[in-house]
Amino acid sequence: MEWYEIKNINELDSPALVVYPDRVQENIRVLKEFIPDVTRLRPHVKTNKCAEVCSMMMTAGIKKFKCATIAEAEMLASIGAPDVLMAYQPIGPRGNRFIKLIQTFPNTNFSCLIDNEETVKQLSTTAQKENISVKVFIDLNVGMNRTGIKPEQAISLFTFCESLPNISVIGLHAYDGHNRDSDLGIRTAGCDEGYDRVEALHNSILKQSRKNLTIVTSGNTTISIHAKRKNVEVSPGTFIFWDYGYHKLFAEQPFVFGALLITRVISKPDDETLCIDLGHKAVASENPLENRVHFLNAPELIAAGHSEEHLILKAPKHNTYKVGDVLYGVPFHICPTVALHETLIVIENNKAMKTWQVVARKRKITV
Repeated sequence: MEWYEIKNINELDSPALVVYPDRVQENIRVLKEFIPDVTRLRPHVKTNKCAEVCSMMMTAGIKKFKCATIAEAEMLASIGAPDVLMAYQPIGPRGNRFIKLIQTFPNTNFSCLIDNEETVKQLSTTAQKENISVKVFIDLNVGMNRTGIKPEQAISLFTFCESLPNISVIGLHAYDGHNRDSDLGIRTAGCDEGYDRVEALHNSILKQSRKNLTIVTSGNTTISIHAKRKNVEVSPGTFIFWDYGYHKLFAEQPFVFGALLITRVISKPDDETLCIDLGHKAVASENPLENRVHFLNAPELIAAGHSEEHLILKAPKHNTYKVGDVLYGVPFHICPTVALHETLIVIENNKAMKTWQVVARKRKITV
């Protein structure tokens, strides 16, 4: 029996997302091999959004986390995570929610990102009214061109933040996910160029203020590179479940598939066409059609069409597929795929045993 085949598969409705805790544990072990010093690990929980999975990391000694939403931050605080960086600027009402989060969970050390004076000024004003201090990381743009301020322009923002009441700058954040070339040498060169700019800023701040800030960098694309630096925290997320997109690109990262999609053939319009119940609502669909899902037990199937409830597959001539057949799929992009599912079905000894709630797929839990 292949590791992914489920003994009581007929009890599971499809589409479904299943998780293998033993393989998740293996991925945590591999991460700790990359970086044995767990104080340098700050995994991003946007991939799993699940309290049970995050608890597994905490049991392994990981105490710092990164997240993208207030709900993810609340989920982490609810299981006692001591240190949570929300890697997002709390703009508008989210700023008020972030401060309420700090008040609601006093045992968790929260921080957030900022990249401009107006945002941090608003945070300062609200924090003053509530008589609390807000810890911030300056978000740096080292080539992602999505958020952040260029490192060469950030010293004035640091100085401005330091002048505000109830704001404490504790670190620099530099996500470099744009470095994703499959050639490790090319990826390393781009990663090093960006980090040199961050390090130069850090040294300038240290000289000016004597503040030794924490540097948080890396996603999964550059973890094997940043792992060699001794003075940074790394924050991969995809590693926890892994996916087929990263599997194809990053051969030097020996993570294993920890979550799979279960789907069934629901129709066979002709001898070479299969229709399965894996629509946009069940698997991330932002990638090109051929890069949506890879089937472990049917690698020859090719996606030919995708809609809300259906995925159309082309099969070889003279195939033996029939309506009702189960397919085990690895998503090309696991993070948004998890967000489409309310629960994870837990597989132990090739049998479905229980479910875990993907609680932080919500935009709001209580805060």
